Amino acid sequence: MASWVLSQCGIRPLPHVSTILRTRIAAKPIKLPALTKNNITDLGFGSTRISSGRFGSWGVKVSAPLRVASTEDEEERMIINGDEEEIEFDPGSPPPFKLADVKAAIPKHCWVKDPWRSMSYVVRDVVVVFGLAFVAVCINKWYVWPLYWVAQGTMFWALFVLGHDCGHGSFSNNQKLNSVVGHLLHSSILVPYHGWRISHRTHHQNHGHVENDESWHPLSERIYRTLDKTTQMLRFTLPFPLLAYPFYLWNRSPGKTGSHFEPSSDLFVPSEKKDVITSTVCWTAMAALLVGLSFVIGPIQTLKLYGIPYWVFVMWLDLVTYLHHHGHEDKLPWYRGKEWSYLRGGLTTLDRDYGLINNIHHDIGTHVVHHLFPQIPHYHLVEATEAAKPVFGKYYREPKKSGPLPFHLLGNFITSLIKDHYVSDSGDVVYYQTDPKLSSNLLQWRIHGGEEQFRIAPVVIISQNRIVAFDSLRRGITLQL
Repeated sequence: MASWVLSQCGIRPLPHVSTILRTRIAAKPIKLPALTKNNITDLGFGSTRISSGRFGSWGVKVSAPLRVASTEDEEERMIINGDEEEIEFDPGSPPPFKLADVKAAIPKHCWVKDPWRSMSYVVRDVVVVFGLAFVAVCINKWYVWPLYWVAQGTMFWALFVLGHDCGHGSFSNNQKLNSVVGHLLHSSILVPYHGWRISHRTHHQNHGHVENDESWHPLSERIYRTLDKTTQMLRFTLPFPLLAYPFYLWNRSPGKTGSHFEPSSDLFVPSEKKDVITSTVCWTAMAALLVGLSFVIGPIQTLKLYGIPYWVFVMWLDLVTYLHHHGHEDKLPWYRGKEWSYLRGGLTTLDRDYGLINNIHHDIGTHVVHHLFPQIPHYHLVEATEAAKPVFGKYYREPKKSGPLPFHLLGNFITSLIKDHYVSDSGDVVYYQTDPKLSSNLLQWRIHGGEEQFRIAPVVIISQNRIVAFDSLRRGITLQL
């Protein structure tokens, strides 16, 4: 039976759509037009114009154009009246490949763990850590200390990544070696090795799952609405999200209970009790050592040598781990129920380019393959990723190239804090939603013009890389993100 559509001239049949599109149809959100500060004068938006003729143009209000998602391997295209048009990729659709296909594409030598090579990175980083402290103490000039804090905090972060490899077993095949090195590295930066290792394992096993993921998982709308306004602002306002890690170790995330230091926490099973106690004792010993050091060299010197670099390390950890799962220019899916799988959850992670920092923090930004196969050593991740890309296809999101230092990632981070607040309480494939009231509070931008002052108030519209806010007089400002 033919399909028909109204036109200005009467009723006519719809153009033929190729039968290659034997797939499900999903709704595609409308993208707002590009707006600028100069052309926003009203909240009204022009309607879409179709067909022209002697009767003029008709404005048509379209709620949602159609999007066709194909699960076939070939490139998705729609043919209308002989013209090809590429269909928008649906990241929430099941991939046409299996985990075994990705694994088969990775060269066999990428799976080989070399404990001597792994230890060489440990020696390198430890030498740099002590070298930086020695230089800072010897020079002891006011302008040197800020440079030292940034550099040493970055090296603390590098030590964490090596301990992270121990926790995954990618450091070596010797579990005792992994445990000893992991405890030495993580305890030195006040991380309970086994407590963190176990919760991080939970994160990998449930990545991309709304409820079961462990770290930086989205809040459901129900939980989000129960947070008081202060907690909401702290969670989404800089610099507080960059200082979250120590508090997460003690209390976990909103909606979850337990601690990384308590053997009885629901994070752990009874057989892991001794491991957790061991790590907590090591953490306590390091804390006691720092207290003793403050009596020897003074609390101010201890703060300068260790305290401030520690918080720089915390900022690195929170920034990097958050951006592995948030902040892409396209919305990424989160899953529940039967829609979740280990592969689909892992494909929602992101690779990031950190410029010169890539080598310093052991290519931790090469994260998609790591999440799927955490047993691959960090020094093989780049090669393994290149080999897996043809299998991933559009499910792999090429990271934006960084300059020497990854300042561009701060923009991604801030954008995500403004836009990504909660997910729906229902549905097995969900995407982050925005709380307009919170966004308007976060966006306290001003325009100065004579004695007039614009302050963002009730209406916030978010479209791709732009946030458009209006005051009560419908004056607007566009913030390019």
